[in-house]
Amino acid sequence: MKLAINDRCSGHGRCYALAPNLIAANEYGEAEIIDSGEVPPDQESQATEALHGCPESAVELLS
Repeated sequence: MKLAINDRCSGHGRCYALAPNLIAANEYGEAEIIDSGEVPPDQESQATEALHGCPESAVELLS
């Protein structure tokens, strides 16, 4: 599983609050993926919460 952020991100901050080990805020307050975006098995629930918590549907989970 891999995380991605699309161009719909408006910087609400929910995703990096829900998955702080996977997603961070850039200098504009928008989400950016940490490292490669690969989601370790023990953090899959955080990734799923970030996906469902984004009001703009900017978080994507890729297989």
